[in-house]
Amino acid sequence: MFDRLAPHWPLPITNLSTRARRGTIGVAIVTPLLLIGALSSVHTGTPPDSGLAGCAALSITRHVTAAAYPKIRAQFAGSGWTDLRTAGTAYTDLLTQLRTARDTDGYETVWFYQRLSSACARHGRALSPAPDKQLPNQP
Repeated sequence: MFDRLAPHWPLPITNLSTRARRGTIGVAIVTPLLLIGALSSVHTGTPPDSGLAGCAALSITRHVTAAAYPKIRAQFAGSGWTDLRTAGTAYTDLLTQLRTARDTDGYETVWFYQRLSSACARHGRALSPAPDKQLPNQP
């Protein structure tokens, strides 16, 4: 009875040619590694960088109030990207200092904004162009 079923059974790996056997073993080794690699690269629910939230807060079209500066600075300070962290904290520190400054030409603010804008753009969050008068000594 087993003789009738024998031709339908799969061939054992020892009956395969050397080339086919090596290919089968290679596929058996590589497939789980590729699957593990593909699944480990998927990051569902990963929170976005907090520096990007700071870029988003500054890219809104309405005027950002001075009360929001500490929160935005904290978002930049928690960023994982060095360029975004330094440009964002420097810009928000400058805005905080300019609240009490009375004599400024605005060039320093524009330079800091351009540096922050290019850092945000490098990480996929473009800022709106700098407003003409964005001196924060207005309430």
